[in-house]
Amino acid sequence: MYKRQLIPALLLFVITNNLSSAIIVVGIAYIMLIVSNPRPRWIYIVSVIGIVAVTALLVYVFNNLDPTSDSNFRFKRLFAWRDPEHFASETGYQTIQAMYAIGSGGFFGKGLGNSTQKITTIPEAQNDMIFSIICEELGIFGALLVLLLFGYLLYRLFVVAQNASDAYGMLMVSGVFAHISIQVILNLCVVLKLMPATGITLPFISYGGTSVLFILTEIGIALCVSRFIVFQDGKSGEGEAQAEEQ
Repeated sequence: MYKRQLIPALLLFVITNNLSSAIIVVGIAYIMLIVSNPRPRWIYIVSVIGIVAVTALLVYVFNNLDPTSDSNFRFKRLFAWRDPEHFASETGYQTIQAMYAIGSGGFFGKGLGNSTQKITTIPEAQNDMIFSIICEELGIFGALLVLLLFGYLLYRLFVVAQNASDAYGMLMVSGVFAHISIQVILNLCVVLKLMPATGITLPFISYGGTSVLFILTEIGIALCVSRFIVFQDGKSGEGEAQAEEQ
């Protein structure tokens, strides 16, 4: 029964040909399977098999395919990830410019709104590469502050899921936690050149009305679950909120 839940997530890539969305949905399904399954031994076995398969694919691509071939744009992104300087005028251009932006920011950055990379050289700076602009304008200090805010948000989602009044609420908040954490990690890994480039936005920060709408809806679901948490003193989350308002 649990294994069938991954099939719709995998079909998303087949139907839409959108690898980024498929990765996020599969990651959410994977985490929720671990949370909901009391004996996830088979999940760990599948994970090891998946890691081995991805590693074998990378070895095959790097050793047997032609980097200049236009047969598959995703394979070209792999080559650009390994050697972006070689593809500086093509698929590696965005990654190189993002690294320049991060390096030029220093510790405190150039100042809010003073980025030069977002005006001239980084394509789609307001979307996938917004974190590199944060590093350029606010420096390492501002980047760490953003990461701390995301960390605190995920910590609070974890607390809500852990103390939810029923299993259904726990699973809903766990899904929200999985979605936001996966999207943040993947976006940062792309910007910092830890994985090949893919179109994943940074939650709450990247430009895009639909993305913000759905994430805020998820946060609303988590807040709704938190209202029905019962604390050790017998008060609920809703009661605590009303007491603070008074």
